[in-house]
Amino acid sequence: MVRQKIEIKRIDNLTARQVTFSKRRRGLFKKAQELSTLCDAELGLIVFSATGKLFSFSSSSMTHLLQRHKRLLTDKANKLSQWPPQDDQPENNGNEVLKKELIEKTTELQRLKGEELQGVGLDDLIRLEKLVEAGLRRVGKTKNDMLFQEISSLRMRELELVEENAMLKQQAEMHKSECKSSAPKEGNSAESSIVIDDSSDSFLKLGLPDLNF
Repeated sequence: MVRQKIEIKRIDNLTARQVTFSKRRRGLFKKAQELSTLCDAELGLIVFSATGKLFSFSSSSMTHLLQRHKRLLTDKANKLSQWPPQDDQPENNGNEVLKKELIEKTTELQRLKGEELQGVGLDDLIRLEKLVEAGLRRVGKTKNDMLFQEISSLRMRELELVEENAMLKQQAEMHKSECKSSAPKEGNSAESSIVIDDSSDSFLKLGLPDLNF
C-alpha cells in the first residue's frame, strides 16, 4: 500500500492540529536526541505551541546553551562592526604574502639571468655568482651523464653490428661451400657419348636408297 503524501499546510481542524503537534513534537525531540548521541553535538530546542505552552529539549544544560549562543552572537556583532572585517584579514594577509613572494622570486630569477642588477650590493652579487656557478656545475654534470649514456649506447650498437656482420659472413661461407659440393665433377657428365656400331644388323641408314638404272 502506497503511503499518501500529506500536503504541508496549516491544519484547519483544531483537534487534528493538536494531535499532529503532539506527535511531531515527540518525533522531533527524539531525532534531536539521536543526533546529539550519534554526533556528540550540543542541541537545544525550544517550541511554543499555538496555545502558548513551552516545550524544550537540550542535550546538556539549556542555560549553558543559551549563554553560549548569546556569546557567539555578541562576538559576531563585534566582528561586523570592525572595518575591514577580521574574517577577511587572514585571507588578505595571505594574498599579500603570496604576492610579495612572487615578486621576490621573479626578481631573483631575472638577476640569475643577469638582468635587473641595478642597485644590487656586492654581497648580493657574490651570492648570485655562487648560485650561477653551482647551477652551471649541475648543468655540466647532467650534460656529461647524458653524453656518457649516449656513448655507451653507441658502443653497444657497434658490438651488435659486429656480431651481426660476423654471422652474415659465416652464413655466406656456408652457402658457398654447399654450392661447391653440389656441382658435377669433370668426366662424370650426365650426358655420355653414344657409340654406334655399323656392323650391327639393327643399324638403320637414313637417306635416299640407291637407284640402279
